Amino acid sequence: MSAPVKAVSGYRRLWVALSGGLDSTLLLHLAAHCHPGIRAVHINHQLQANAGETETFCRNLCAELGVPLTVQPVTVELGSGPGEGLEETARKARYHAFEAILEPGDVLLMAHHGDDQAETVLFRMFRGSGVAGLAGMPQSRPLGRGHLARPLLDFERSELERHAHLAGISWVDDPSNTDQRFDRNFLRLGILPALKKRWSGLNQRLRHTASACSESDFLNQQLAELQWRGLGAYERRLPVAGLNALSLAEQKNLLRWWIRRAGYSSPSINDWSQVLHDLLQAAEDRSPELRANGFSLRRFQGELYLDPELPDLPHEPVLLEPGQPVSWGEWTIKLMPVATEITDVQPIRICTRQGGERLRFRLDGPSKSLKKWLQEQAVPPWERGRLPLVFKGLEGEEELIAIGDLWCSEQYSGSAPEAVWQLMVERDCN
Repeated sequence: MSAPVKAVSGYRRLWVALSGGLDSTLLLHLAAHCHPGIRAVHINHQLQANAGETETFCRNLCAELGVPLTVQPVTVELGSGPGEGLEETARKARYHAFEAILEPGDVLLMAHHGDDQAETVLFRMFRGSGVAGLAGMPQSRPLGRGHLARPLLDFERSELERHAHLAGISWVDDPSNTDQRFDRNFLRLGILPALKKRWSGLNQRLRHTASACSESDFLNQQLAELQWRGLGAYERRLPVAGLNALSLAEQKNLLRWWIRRAGYSSPSINDWSQVLHDLLQAAEDRSPELRANGFSLRRFQGELYLDPELPDLPHEPVLLEPGQPVSWGEWTIKLMPVATEITDVQPIRICTRQGGERLRFRLDGPSKSLKKWLQEQAVPPWERGRLPLVFKGLEGEEELIAIGDLWCSEQYSGSAPEAVWQLMVERDCN
């Protein structure tokens, strides 16, 4: 049983996620035996009556084994997402805490085993997951700035329990594990025993299913990436004409892959066919939109846009002081000197469109409607109202000198700006 634990390599720091239960306690003993200098992390959800007792057990165990322990209390709040119960909310809080601790080169060992894998596959099947979900838990994957590994995934829980008893290892039981109001407990205690009695080797059968689904998901991703590159490989937009040339199944696969590639969870949608029809087939004068957790899908001028959920903008105009960057939603705006002899700077104000603004590309040139210019530049409508407009001068005599990162007056740009001040407007593209 120690072989897959010993095989873990290539880490800068090795962590063990320690809950105090059978699985993680055994894993800590194995890791401490196989790897010098390991660390442990205990996440205290503060939900159970014995949470303090469990934390004390983890502290004493780590002290006995000479393993440094990090204890991270978390607050679990219900209602953080649509349809999320206590189990899912606690899981998210736990993983967020892990991500905050891990640094580049770190590996976190988790004690998931074969029974957990079987439970996960069935749970996701009952939730209507596709092949990506039915692939179950991977042996390893990135987690935050580090990596997660599950070296016990091929072992049955009964094997772990037998090994722990033979080694004289003790652990703490979580009383919530017997509460069948929780979906996973219901599966573990009420469903899986009957299935195992009916079909011998159930865990192995489900592992085969997960493996087959993992291979299918890999091929789906390979196909999606090839088609994405064929459509131009744009990070945040896809041509509608290219999407329409694909079959419905390929459209669904590409869209889900594209969303995951951008770092978001693919939304749980019962009818992707209707969503795709609304996004791709609506009349040109319509503005279809799909809002999901952390992002939106929108269509504009023959392209489908994938945009992140953006921070709120200031409610009032903001004055820009030299050398003091201003955060404006997803933008950062700075005014920096580019000469040794600095002249006084005229008042500079940042705000959004109010209507009627005009810009002048040359000091002696004609002015042009900002609204018309943004239309000519094919700036999507939802972005126009977020663009930071930078004006110089006193109110009533102001001059527009910058429009986001789309244009900046020669007075404040270039290697030798006329105003001896350089205006820098940068957009966070993440």
